[in-house]
Amino acid sequence: MRLSCQRRPPRAHSLAAALAAALIVASASAAAETDPETDPESGFVIAEGWETVKGNCTVCHSAKLVTQNSGSRAHWADLIVWMQETQGLWQFNPEMEATILDYLATHYGPRTDARRQNLPKRLMPPTPNSADEQGGTASDST
Repeated sequence: MRLSCQRRPPRAHSLAAALAAALIVASASAAAETDPETDPESGFVIAEGWETVKGNCTVCHSAKLVTQNSGSRAHWADLIVWMQETQGLWQFNPEMEATILDYLATHYGPRTDARRQNLPKRLMPPTPNSADEQGGTASDST
């Protein structure tokens, strides 16, 4: 009688491996569906207005300066005004500015998955200047 040292893997291992492979494939395809297509050169999301943004923003700075930031439409508008007043950015015609702001607010709008909101002042510890704001000095509280 010949003994065999080979054992077949239990059925549970085969099932677990198949499930793991299915999950990997499913998560990869879900990520592909949720991650927008980006321009390989700039990293900008390819959507209406992206070429206008790329053509105007990357003349002066890296596209990374845009893609790593986020903000509301008003925030982006304030940045444009600041760049025009202090950095030599040219004036945009209203239609072009609207295209740029629409794109930025849509694809680089306020983040909800980033840093938490600041704590309310009532939850913050006292600071040396906090007594001054109440009309006293820090030494008055001792």
